[in-house]
Amino acid sequence: MATPAALPLRLYELAFANGRVASPFAWRIRYALAYKGLPFESVPVGFTEIPALFAGRFKTVPILEQGPTALNESWDIALYLDRTFPGTPLLFSNPKELAMVRLFDGWFSGDVLRRWFRLYVLDIYRAVRPEDRAYFRESREARIKGRSLEDFTADREAQLPAVREALAPLRAQLSRYAFLGGDTPNYADFIALGGFHWVASVSTLPPLEHGDSVLRGWLERGFDLYQGIGRDERMRPLFA
Repeated sequence: MATPAALPLRLYELAFANGRVASPFAWRIRYALAYKGLPFESVPVGFTEIPALFAGRFKTVPILEQGPTALNESWDIALYLDRTFPGTPLLFSNPKELAMVRLFDGWFSGDVLRRWFRLYVLDIYRAVRPEDRAYFRESREARIKGRSLEDFTADREAQLPAVREALAPLRAQLSRYAFLGGDTPNYADFIALGGFHWVASVSTLPPLEHGDSVLRGWLERGFDLYQGIGRDERMRPLFA
């Protein structure tokens, strides 16, 4: 009988109309799997397909399936991978590293991803599969208290300088080290790289200035990791 670790992995991921995997949370798991050297089958899905998966157990993706196990929160998936594959490189070498990366995730999700949503929600709407657009508009306009996506993003160019400045903590760390994890990447890098993959899937307004050499260097290194996992000709420019 196969042990749990021997069973194949399937990753259900949000995909846009052009087929590109777009979720920042899926991308952090993609990096985690590559870091651990674990092959997986990608199952791309659209927004309106998610409720039909696993008898409606989950409202969001990514979902990791391995044999009888299925789970969908990216943090739960990351911890599951360390528990199930202890012989591979650990995402979190000790509880202190886990605590610090959780702190980073709280900052990045709250102060960066939230601001990017403000800039790019209309771009996302235009990038999703045609059959998902009505759902996406209705659900996101409800989230922004009934404002239209067009109205919500109308002043996004004026918001851009503050959004770029919000990345100052990344620049400070990356001006000293090759990666957020120091000389080598860790899960904090995967979190942040996932966010940039999300923006690069949809953006019609580059989030970074052309001369932002610190972030440019880190992104180039990050996209080249694990045989170029982050390279995709469908990506849109991140630098103006």
